[in-house]
Amino acid sequence: MSQAASIQSAQYRELISFRIAGQDFCTDIRQVREIRGWTSVTAMPHAPEFVVGVINLRGTVMPVVDIGARLGFAATVPTDLHVIIVVNINAQWTGLMVEGVSETATVPSEQIHAAPNVASRQTRDFVEGYIIRGDSMMTVISLDHVIPDINLDGLEVVAV
Repeated sequence: MSQAASIQSAQYRELISFRIAGQDFCTDIRQVREIRGWTSVTAMPHAPEFVVGVINLRGTVMPVVDIGARLGFAATVPTDLHVIIVVNINAQWTGLMVEGVSETATVPSEQIHAAPNVASRQTRDFVEGYIIRGDSMMTVISLDHVIPDINLDGLEVVAV
């Protein structure tokens, strides 16, 4: 990438916006592979509550996350109107269940306002900032912590 292109990309963010729990959110479009209509999922035993199940995406078994529940909202009951945004998170394809996708936009970086420093660590892990749009705001989220790292130190190994 040329220095001019690098400066250009640092000054603008390519974002995709979507609805969760009746609110507007967005994230970096470079992590998005595709947007699919809702499809039934296969349940995963002992999965975290925010993992609604898995689907077969062209031969790859992929988890589907209720991103609203992962962000602390009430669990979503999916309908035919919901969509799955297929994203790459830490080298793993993951589906994000959302109410719908609104638009893609190129936003100047200076229009993304930092989140106030009054929230929990978990909130700071997910929220990159806010974009003011008229009388409303859109939350810019980071997907890096949607799938938590597995910490084996706290697990008890039981011999069978």
